[in-house]
Amino acid sequence: MIGIIDYGAGNVRSVGNALERLQAPFFVSSSVSDLNKAHKLILPGVGEAQSAMKSLGQSGLIEWLKAVKVPFLGICIGMQILFDHSDERETPCLGVVAGRVQRFDAGRVKIPHMGWNRTSIRQPDPLFQGIDDGEFFYFVHSFRAPVVEATSAVTEYAGDFSAAVRKGNYYGVQFHAEKSGNAGLQVLRNFVELC
Repeated sequence: MIGIIDYGAGNVRSVGNALERLQAPFFVSSSVSDLNKAHKLILPGVGEAQSAMKSLGQSGLIEWLKAVKVPFLGICIGMQILFDHSDERETPCLGVVAGRVQRFDAGRVKIPHMGWNRTSIRQPDPLFQGIDDGEFFYFVHSFRAPVVEATSAVTEYAGDFSAAVRKGNYYGVQFHAEKSGNAGLQVLRNFVELC
């Protein structure tokens, strides 16, 4: 059973619809006692870092999320808050992955970064099983996670940024897997079946 973490701003319905297409059982909750029953966790992405962290804190989820042992997938903002810090309203994050999330340079590119972009796989990751290197995924974001040791895939937009990260049982994707067609559905299938 997959627990979708509800922090009041995530793309919960779209992720739920994708899981329904995969016939993967799930529930939605912001309660630690409920989420403790999940075999896997997904933190969907929509919103901004400070609001997401504040909501997680109010639900008593921050320290719990830092210690979970089941596979965890963060999508978009859900991936960004795996890092130490976000420059979005100077927000301390979960600190699972070392690094600082920074805003795209508005002088160099249009913000937000929105649309379909190629993703280059940097290192083996079960999330990308059966997915070709250079596959297109759908992105919507104004802040970029750096390329670090945990980076498993990158996308280029005014330089490379982390399109996916993995550290232990923690996985993250910057793109919206639930809105990325068959490739995105394969990423979610891989999380359900392989991770």
